[in-house]
Amino acid sequence: MQPQPMIAVRDVEKSSAWYGEVLGAASGHGGPEYERLLVDGVLILQLHRLDVGHHHGTIGDPEQVLGNGVALWFATDDLQAAAARARAAGATIQTDVHHNPNAGHDELWLRDLDNYLVVLASQ
Repeated sequence: MQPQPMIAVRDVEKSSAWYGEVLGAASGHGGPEYERLLVDGVLILQLHRLDVGHHHGTIGDPEQVLGNGVALWFATDDLQAAAARARAAGATIQTDVHHNPNAGHDELWLRDLDNYLVVLASQ
């Protein structure tokens, strides 16, 4: 089994560009309603437009705040390069690079365009 998280976003194309720059990900689908983001050919995140139902109904409730209670956690072999990409993308940094003594690694905590918490962690 392999996780393939999907989040509801307001603007798929803008979010795709943001995640692509911050995570070094490539588009695996593209378009205004749905996106698959890949790193080295592996699906790491799916984006779905908040107000589009397709065959399954909407992913989120447009009346609710996006991002509340969700942390998207990404382990990376090169946290410094990821942090540099995040800064270059103008990402909102919630907690700058720091050591997490409980996990025994370094982390950078960001907020994406829809206020989801994005954590980049060293391996």
